[in-house]
Amino acid sequence: QVQLVESGGGLVQTGASLMLSCAASGRTFRSYAMGWFRQPPGKEREFVAIISRSGGSTIYADSVKGRFTISRVNANTVYLQMNSLKPEDTAVYYCAADSDFSRYTRGNVMEYWGKGTLVTVSS
Repeated sequence: QVQLVESGGGLVQTGASLMLSCAASGRTFRSYAMGWFRQPPGKEREFVAIISRSGGSTIYADSVKGRFTISRVNANTVYLQMNSLKPEDTAVYYCAADSDFSRYTRGNVMEYWGKGTLVTVSS
């Protein structure tokens, strides 16, 4: 059974840092791009960042560019380092994977999803 499990969420103050982790199991994700999405309270889920299967290409949403860094330590583990957090970063953060690197551009249609981890940034 394929699973993506996020961890590392929590309550922090404005300006703080957090690192989210995503551990995938049930198959190898060597040929999959992996990314992060988030859903703020009362809003739709949105793209945050994605990393290619090799780790050589990354793309970020404008809202997090320069503050968040996605990285991949092996085929099945991806991180999201979040710095200079703002209240508007408050959301449930989801890990996702897809064999098509560009799938993230087509909305919430990634092949595999985790259940999410909550990040709350207080002002």
